[in-house]
Amino acid sequence: MLHEFVDWVLATVDGWGYAGIFVLMSIESSLIPFPSEVVLIPAGYLAYQGSMNLAMIMLAAVLGSLLGAFINYGFALLVGRPFLERYGKYFFVRPALLHKTDAFFLRHGAISTFTGRLIPGIRQLVSLPAGLGRMPIGTFALYTGVGAGLWSAVLVALGYFIGGNEQLIMENLPLVTGGALAFVGLTLATYYLWQRRQPVSTD
Repeated sequence: MLHEFVDWVLATVDGWGYAGIFVLMSIESSLIPFPSEVVLIPAGYLAYQGSMNLAMIMLAAVLGSLLGAFINYGFALLVGRPFLERYGKYFFVRPALLHKTDAFFLRHGAISTFTGRLIPGIRQLVSLPAGLGRMPIGTFALYTGVGAGLWSAVLVALGYFIGGNEQLIMENLPLVTGGALAFVGLTLATYYLWQRRQPVSTD
């Protein structure tokens, strides 16, 4: 059954091509829970077979991830922000909390967005507080793209090197997720130590 499912995914990704990767990664990056592993691992295997181009896969994956992230960002900024400013007091969201969110994303938005893209279950949601916090759109795009690109590269590489062995994929996916979480932890620890060494502003 697993073999048949993998064959179906391979046929679907191959049939839809790069446009399919773009659309599916847009869905995955928005609020709809759609695992990127289902798209990018088969795409990597198709690249190994010579049916697809690695650079084009990565381009479609990153652009799709950016589109989905911008949908969430724009929704939070244009709909969620005005709603909370007007009705937030009824949900215990005071203006002071929104100001704190703004300040947090002004100072730590880059690292939060980058690491959030590497955490399963969080990567779809991190765009929402970024929008609520009015994170600069250029910074948001840059670190979303870098984080999405890194995660996509890992999955595509997994498919490229072992995509023909379903059992190895099942065995290695938890290791990939664990490695990503360990990388996030190390990145955050390094960032915390770097922040502590920065001079305290007297303004």
